[in-house]
Amino acid sequence: MSADSGLEVRMPRLSESMSEGTIVRWLHATGAEVERGDELAEIETDKAMVSFEADAGGILEILAEEGATLPVGAVIARVGGTAPATGAVQRAVAPEAPAAVAADPAPAAPPPAERTRRIPTSPLARRRAKELGVDLADVQGTGPGGRIVRADIEAVAAAGKPAGAATNGVAPAPPAAPAGAPARPAPAAVAGENGSDVRGPVTVVPLSRARQLTADRMSESARTVPSFPLTAEVDMTRALELRAGIAELGEGTVVPTVTDLVVAACGRALREHPRVNASYREGTVAMFGRVNIGVAVDATDALLVPTITDVDARSLGSIAVRTRELADLARGGQIGPADLEGATFTVSNLGMFGVTVFEAVINPPQAAILAVGALRRLPREVGGELQVRPILTLTLTSDHRVLDGAESARFLRRLVELLERPLALLLDHPTTSEESA
Repeated sequence: MSADSGLEVRMPRLSESMSEGTIVRWLHATGAEVERGDELAEIETDKAMVSFEADAGGILEILAEEGATLPVGAVIARVGGTAPATGAVQRAVAPEAPAAVAADPAPAAPPPAERTRRIPTSPLARRRAKELGVDLADVQGTGPGGRIVRADIEAVAAAGKPAGAATNGVAPAPPAAPAGAPARPAPAAVAGENGSDVRGPVTVVPLSRARQLTADRMSESARTVPSFPLTAEVDMTRALELRAGIAELGEGTVVPTVTDLVVAACGRALREHPRVNASYREGTVAMFGRVNIGVAVDATDALLVPTITDVDARSLGSIAVRTRELADLARGGQIGPADLEGATFTVSNLGMFGVTVFEAVINPPQAAILAVGALRRLPREVGGELQVRPILTLTLTSDHRVLDGAESARFLRRLVELLERPLALLLDHPTTSEESA
């Protein structure tokens, strides 16, 4: 296929915030015949790893190598025409070699059957495997659904060769210093007299794009958002009784978790307090018409925040089902960008780790985030008597450009009321919304 033939395949925009993507793996080799709708490659975006499909059928000509990071809209392949000559394929896939080595034969491309064999692997694990020279076919995944994670790669590498050995069994020589440059001590000899770092071996782990995005957003939040926290306690006695009652309905019933109950209460409270369901925009406040709540999920290689849409219009059972679906997709590495977009508020629960109270960082451009701690049985005065009650601690962090203390306090108070009287969560939502006084 000539350079000017076929349909250009460009780096797709797979999420609203995506500006560039990394080609993790091509699912077909150059010269393979593909049909419209066939998956062409796996692309790692700023939110997830996603497969994208061919818009047309024909012969595939790959123009961008695996591991390349390119801006949205960049041409990465062509589809159509006839099979390209071998030399043309090599020039398209890799940069042209210097004249001194032009005569060296290019390595043969792996057969299509080998290239299309799919091994569920996290992007970080793929990069680590490449660094350590580990063949993914030799690795048994221990992640969700047999997914290969970074620890699996490092375990195989440690068992297969001594630490520090190169992938071909020969230790690489250090790069030569430029002529006339002063000699530099080896990094390991800088901190300790015996040639070893006083902190021990140092392993540098590259961030996945999802973790890099999290780092960037949290840094942006710390720099630009004047936030303040408010904390309140909830007596969860009636909420737990409601859960127990739903569990008694028998097999097939999805029993809501504490997180589900909190998300449901947030949906109702956000509808009643629309200023919390908002964003700061250059001297104005944008209040959103839909209540979409992100729920933080601890995935294998990153903290992901899938979005439950229209929470204020969902039943408690629907929220429970959708939360499980999204969490399973996130932990299995199968979640798509569409399920990670559009949140107007976020709930983060660390109670399962025994964390009782914490302050979450606002995820821009949202105006607030709710941190949920662990359930604890604590003595509380009830009707003039001291009783041991299940207590949940909620901490609301708010953007002071959008919300003042009283507005956030009213929202938090309404959350407490809904969770302490949870039957209200089973009623139909009001058709009108107005902020509580």
